[in-house]
Amino acid sequence: MIQAIAIDDENMALEVIKAHASKVPFLDLVAVFTDGVQGLEFLKKSNEINLVFLDINMPDISGVELAALLPKETMVVFTTAYSDYAVQGFELDALDYLLKPFNLMRFLKACQKAQEWLELQPNNEPKYLYVKTNEGQLKVKFDELMCCEATGNYVTFHLKSEKIISRLTLAEIEKSLPSFFIRTHRSYIVNMKQVDKAERHQLLIDMHCFPVSSTYMELVMEKFGNS
Repeated sequence: MIQAIAIDDENMALEVIKAHASKVPFLDLVAVFTDGVQGLEFLKKSNEINLVFLDINMPDISGVELAALLPKETMVVFTTAYSDYAVQGFELDALDYLLKPFNLMRFLKACQKAQEWLELQPNNEPKYLYVKTNEGQLKVKFDELMCCEATGNYVTFHLKSEKIISRLTLAEIEKSLPSFFIRTHRSYIVNMKQVDKAERHQLLIDMHCFPVSSTYMELVMEKFGNS
């Protein structure tokens, strides 16, 4: 899952990015900023953001100046209404350059570039994801997540200390989970690193029991033996 922020001094431009981002299943737009300095301060406090949608022509500090201050590993997609900034943007190793107004397909192409770049990086197994809830976007750390359970159109994230419910499907979540999470049942995905004991039809994690169906039995037992 890509964790991103957007920085643009125009609220309307940010609303467009938010609308497009909501339709990209592998992208979490964590925050947006109209002030470049505030965006930079947010990035300094968080090492979890790997993509920035960045306007170039902004007051106080330009997007080009701001990009030069970002951590080297942070991907940048410049967004601007001025095509003459393109060369300058790519000189800073920008991942992509979106010329306003850009549509969803062009935005998605930039996101796919980011996803492909992340997949090429070594040791890139994610450590968390953000899920949308009635309380806003909440961070779910994989080392605290025991299981994902599907109930109707909702998924319950069973953490060791709490439960988080989000309107999602298991199929959507499965794409964002690291390899040590496996399907054990049509309604369950379990963190195999957390399993204390594997029985014929269930897995035990901290006294919690999660079912294993016959369909997934062989895979579960093989994975448990290798974990």
